[in-house]
Amino acid sequence: MPTIALLQAHFFNIKGVFTDDFPGNPPTPFNYTGTQPKNFQTVTGTKLYRLAYNSTVQLVLQDTGMLAPENHPVHLHGFNFFEVGRGTGNFNPKKDPKKFNLVDPVERNTIGVPAGGWTAIRFIADNPGVWFMHCHLEVHTTWGLKMAFVVDNGEGPNESVLPPPPDLPKC
Repeated sequence: MPTIALLQAHFFNIKGVFTDDFPGNPPTPFNYTGTQPKNFQTVTGTKLYRLAYNSTVQLVLQDTGMLAPENHPVHLHGFNFFEVGRGTGNFNPKKDPKKFNLVDPVERNTIGVPAGGWTAIRFIADNPGVWFMHCHLEVHTTWGLKMAFVVDNGEGPNESVLPPPPDLPKC
C-alpha cells in the first residue's frame, strides 16, 4: 500500500510517488469498437495528467469492444463538466466535433459512456490539486479504468492548494 497520498506528494513536491506523463491520446490507436488488438495489456504505473490552472479541457471517453462493450458511468472528482457530445462507434475527430452541443450542454460530475460508443466532455481546470477520474463500477476501477489529473496552482492563495492540516493522519 502507498505511504504517501498523491495530493501530499504534489503539495510537498515529493519525487518518485507519481509521474505526470499520462498520455493525452491512446499510445496505440486501433478500432476501439472492433476486434481487439494483439496486445491490449494495460501499463502499470502511477501516471497523472498535468493541467495548467484555468485551462479548458476536452475529453473524449471512448468505450472499447475488446472484451464486451459495456456502459461505463465515469465520475470526475473536483469538477463539474459539460457533456458536449456522444455517439456510437469510434469517435471521429474530424466529423463528430461539428455536432457538439456548445449552446446548452448538460452539466454533470458523472456521465455514462455508452456501450460501443463515446462521450465528449469539457470543463475548466480551476480547482488546483490532484483529482481522480474513474468508472463507478468498482471492479472496473480495479482493472485500471481510472486516472488522475494534477492541476497546477494559479496565482495567489485563492488559486492554490491549501496546506494539509497539522493533524492529518498518515496513509
